[in-house]
Amino acid sequence: LTMGRVIRGQRKGAGGIFKSHTRTRKGAAKLRSLDYAERTGYIKGVVKEIIPAPGRGAPLARVHFRNPYKYKIVKENFIAAEGTYSGMFVYCGKKAQLKVGNVLPVGDMPEGTVVCNVEEKPGDRGSMARASGDYATIIAHNRETGRPRVRLPSGAKKSIMSNCRAVVGLVAGGGRIDKPMLKAGRAYHKYRVKRNCWPRVRGVAMNPVEHPFGGGNHQHIGHPSTVGQAQLLAQGAW
Repeated sequence: LTMGRVIRGQRKGAGGIFKSHTRTRKGAAKLRSLDYAERTGYIKGVVKEIIPAPGRGAPLARVHFRNPYKYKIVKENFIAAEGTYSGMFVYCGKKAQLKVGNVLPVGDMPEGTVVCNVEEKPGDRGSMARASGDYATIIAHNRETGRPRVRLPSGAKKSIMSNCRAVVGLVAGGGRIDKPMLKAGRAYHKYRVKRNCWPRVRGVAMNPVEHPFGGGNHQHIGHPSTVGQAQLLAQGAW
C-alpha cells in the first residue's frame, strides 16, 4: 500500500488490542516431557479432573504423575480424549497398552489406529489433531524408512518418525459446530475469551482508503479473487 490507511491485517502484527486473552486460561496442553521411563517402559498417571478450558473447544484432563526420581507429584494438562473420566488411570510409554487415553509411540500402534494430539517431531509434546472432535489415523508403516504415515484432520497425509507419541482415541468435545450459533451474542462470548477477531468487516464493505477492495458503486473487488498468492501479496490485501 503506497497510500491509504494501515489495514487490519497489518495492525494485527503489532499486537496491542489483538493479543490473545489469556487471563482465564488453564495452562498449555502438552504431553509429558519425553524421559527414560517413556522411552523404555511406561509410567502410570491418574486423571484428577476434567476441566473446561476457556478459549478452547476441547476439555482438558489434569493428570497427576509420580516423579520417577524425587518425592513429588508432577501435574500435566492433557487434551482429554473422548471417554476419559476423573479417577481413570492413564499409561504413557513404549510398553503401555493400546487403550483410549494412553500415550504411545506411533510406531508401536497398528495401522488404522485413531489417535490425537500427535507429535510432529519426537519430544515436542503434541502439535497435531488437537481441536475438539479431531483425530488422525495411522494409515501405513514403512518399515524400511521407519516413518509411519498418518492422515491428519485436514485430509493431508504426513510421514512422521516412529518414536513420535500420540494419545489413543479422538479429542473430546466433538460435534461442537453442529449446533448453529443462532445469535450474535453467542459469537460475542465465544470470541471474547479467544482474542479480538469478531465481528469481522469485509474488505469490499470498506472505503478505498481502508482496504484495496474498498469503494465503488457496487461491493466488488474489481479483479479476479482467484489469483496466485504472490500476486495477492504484491497488491497488499490479506
